[in-house]
Amino acid sequence: MDLVEALHAEGNTTCVVGAGGKKSTLYALAERLERAIVTATVRIPPFEEHVTEVRVTEQPLEALESNVEWPIGLVRAQERSDRYRGYEPALVDDLVAEIDDEVSIVVKADGARTRWFKAPADDEPQLPATADVVVPIVSAKIVGEPLDEEHVHRPERVEAVTGLERGEEISTTDVATVLSSDRGGFRDVPDEATVIPVINMVDDSTLEDTAREIAAEVHDRRDVSQVVLTCLLEEEPVVAVV
Repeated sequence: MDLVEALHAEGNTTCVVGAGGKKSTLYALAERLERAIVTATVRIPPFEEHVTEVRVTEQPLEALESNVEWPIGLVRAQERSDRYRGYEPALVDDLVAEIDDEVSIVVKADGARTRWFKAPADDEPQLPATADVVVPIVSAKIVGEPLDEEHVHRPERVEAVTGLERGEEISTTDVATVLSSDRGGFRDVPDEATVIPVINMVDDSTLEDTAREIAAEVHDRRDVSQVVLTCLLEEEPVVAVV
């Protein structure tokens, strides 16, 4: 199964949240989708090398009225030289309502500051109501690492969801708990959206064993169709679909 099929991304609005490979997932999807828009509802670093162009505009629909080469990036403003500002979720909903059904939208819907694991803050994630698929992501490499700010974004939130204390070792159970929690990977997911957790950085057989343990525990906690294991640095990034 390829990445587009595994994440049900073709023709859908796919929102990626969590930590450990959000942007890489967006760009890998954009590369493989026939007609894709890459955007965000939060800040996003420059990503021109992953799309044909980035159009900076307050009116994304108007930006699509001129000639488009796919995939295209749409952002609201350039906030600083090292980041763009995304759109309000309602504006993404407006975009979804007007574009062709064959166009896929991939959305960065929260931040993690390059960490491997997180649980969302009160104002996260910023999900459009029209999201078809929500992809909570985590790095398999977080297992065995301490719960600290070096490895985890918002460690106090992970503490609250898992019962871990600062500095304690993160287990597969802790990761699965956050991925499957309404205070974690399922936070504010629209009722009609499909949740497909992704465990990324599955770079070798040992990490695959770890990821499969996490996937099994997610299935024990939530009714999800599948958990996708990825190594996004590979040409074929899907390691397994559990």
